[in-house]
Amino acid sequence: MSSNSMITNGRNAFGAFVDGVRGRWATAPGWQRWTIYILLIVGALLLPSESIGGFMSPYNDWASILFFPIGTYIVLAIGLNVVVGQAGLLDLGYVAFFAIGGYLMAILGTRMGLNFWEILVVGVLLSAASGVVLGAPTLRLRGDYLAIVTLGFGEIVRQTAENTDAIGGPRGIAGIPHPPDIDGIELFGVQIFHYGVLDPRPYYYLLVALAVLIIVFVKRWERSRVGRAWAAIREDEDAAEVMGVPTFKFKLLAFAIGAAIGGAMGVVWAAKTISINPNDFLFMLSATIVAAVVLGGSGNVPGVILGAFLVAWLPERFRGLSDYRILVFGAALVVLMIFRPEGLLPSRRRKAELAEGTGGMGALGAEVPGPEDQPAGEGVAK
Repeated sequence: MSSNSMITNGRNAFGAFVDGVRGRWATAPGWQRWTIYILLIVGALLLPSESIGGFMSPYNDWASILFFPIGTYIVLAIGLNVVVGQAGLLDLGYVAFFAIGGYLMAILGTRMGLNFWEILVVGVLLSAASGVVLGAPTLRLRGDYLAIVTLGFGEIVRQTAENTDAIGGPRGIAGIPHPPDIDGIELFGVQIFHYGVLDPRPYYYLLVALAVLIIVFVKRWERSRVGRAWAAIREDEDAAEVMGVPTFKFKLLAFAIGAAIGGAMGVVWAAKTISINPNDFLFMLSATIVAAVVLGGSGNVPGVILGAFLVAWLPERFRGLSDYRILVFGAALVVLMIFRPEGLLPSRRRKAELAEGTGGMGALGAEVPGPEDQPAGEGVAK
């Protein structure tokens, strides 16, 4: 059996398994779904325990790893999935919104005396506004051109922070305050809302609550007329425009929602780390989150969560290999893309778009050639 046949058979077997599970889930009663949801949330809350953490990581800092990079990557990937997976727009400067939220937490917390919850609201609103500011003049571009503009925006934000002494310059800002203590609320013997520097678990529980809230809102948007408009824009923007969809308005909304989620994560992350500097917001972080979205399955929230988990966890799990862990991580991504180029858990609609190649917007906002674009003799009769 040739290697191509083995790869095809492996992909078909995995695809059949995923489709079978998805089919059962689609026909499951509501009470079964809610039971699974509750069990997943409880399982996420149990992850910092020593027994599970010892299995998942050979180190004793599993609770810290759950917050960063795993939890942080998951929330950022969910936010970027709104832009890339649902609206079909390639954003390579997503780290800029993460940085805006982080610096807002640092500046407002250290200099204006606002508490964490007030800054979180301000961070969400101003990050969404920055998404509108970026999108308004640029969203008439498509594909690679839009990617280059967003990449430039990310670098502008980082360079501005690095060259502005008023916000710390290259040294950044230290002494960021923690969220206020709310004593007396415990879960599994741990005070959830008693924030301390040495215990990362309260921040992880806060992150789980934020992720659940974001997932609920994102799924609601996806199933609304907004989500249908995003799907139409992703598949064929020109056809959507002809059919009366205000494409610019909905693309701008996708950018604003994605930016708001990135800014919220920046606020929470800065409160946990208590100090930030421009080197925390390099382009590589944006590229990693894009890889997580594509690897997991662009357009599908469970797939994006799985992709972000793998992208964050694999380098940490093989940290003992020193520099070779990056090689293992890269090799794992290559293997997964060979066997599952559409992602591990793509949405049904997204999988059909990529399989048919109907000329709609691709997973990263680039044009996908349709069958009519293939030369004669390559699977299409002329």
